[in-house]
Amino acid sequence: MQESGSSECSVVRAVSEAPVRDLRRVPIHPDHWYPLALSREVKRGCAHGVRFAGEPVVLVRAASGTVFALEDRCAHRQIPLHDGVVDGETIRCCYHGWTYDCSGQCVNIPYLGRERLPNGVRAYPCRELDGLVFVFPGNPALAESTPLPSLGSVASDAYKTRRYAREVACHYSFMHENLMDMNHQFLHRRVMGQMTAHTIGRRHGDDWVEVDYKLARETGRRPLGEAVVLGAATEPTETNEDVMTIRTSYPYQTLQIRNPDATLMLDLWAVYVPLDREQRRTRAYGLVSIRRPRTRVLLDIVWPLLIWFTERIFKEDRWAVEREQEAHDAQGGDWNHEVFPVINELRELLRRCGGSSARRVIPLDTPAASAD
Repeated sequence: MQESGSSECSVVRAVSEAPVRDLRRVPIHPDHWYPLALSREVKRGCAHGVRFAGEPVVLVRAASGTVFALEDRCAHRQIPLHDGVVDGETIRCCYHGWTYDCSGQCVNIPYLGRERLPNGVRAYPCRELDGLVFVFPGNPALAESTPLPSLGSVASDAYKTRRYAREVACHYSFMHENLMDMNHQFLHRRVMGQMTAHTIGRRHGDDWVEVDYKLARETGRRPLGEAVVLGAATEPTETNEDVMTIRTSYPYQTLQIRNPDATLMLDLWAVYVPLDREQRRTRAYGLVSIRRPRTRVLLDIVWPLLIWFTERIFKEDRWAVEREQEAHDAQGGDWNHEVFPVINELRELLRRCGGSSARRVIPLDTPAASAD
């Protein structure tokens, strides 16, 4: 009887200690709209090669100005189509001249004519919105019923918007955590001064997590760049009455700052797109919209300063998340001891909403082929 009880306890213990899915190996779910390029990167009459989680995609801006997306491999010899020639509303492979239309159909083979044509290559649903080229990399049947994300205040004349895209050597989940966890303000002390974040509320749902902060200044004056972002160059006070709300609505993320009268002063929209098959390299896309003051030209004058300020913050954040990724790779897993409830809720959300590990992720410890 004693041995049986021990066996039952062992089973219970084994179940309760079952390993949690390593978030850093959870692939992003493909059934959403993702920006794969800034609009200005895709020139008229040119092809632009990009990647989504290791899958090569070519973005083509046709003569009409519209953009379409295809698998970046010619069906003939698998040569990258982004090295080809845009011809009107089609693209021709640079090798043998096979020609594809926006649906991926092969419409011409110069030495065979238009009769015995193969099926062509995969076409991706593609939309262009507010300076970003979005592609739906998942099940194309879901594209029409899946709305494009709301990009915040970018379309409002009351705001001036900066668009950015930056590569970061880390899993996309590190980027979500970095933005949502304002407790890392010490990292930015040289740019923002000594600040302490206070959580004043948090909420969550099936596919979203949201947290509110107020930031209190410990010492020092308010940097000019920060004053520009928040809309007024005021003297430092004990507390900052502006409320910062950060939300992950899978797979997108927003950060909004409202002043005491609830006016939206800063509106950030961001998404983190994995580039490689292992999803340890990410391209971060963002739209930062700043409310214009009464004297509208003032924001234009200080805009270079604001760019400098945000670039410094991003540089420090990139340094931190890349060190986190390096630690994960060196240790072979996630050894983080996270105690902040908001981040633990966020991690569960990213695990729950992520894709299947079998779909795209290659194990880090894949053995090298042995010599014969």
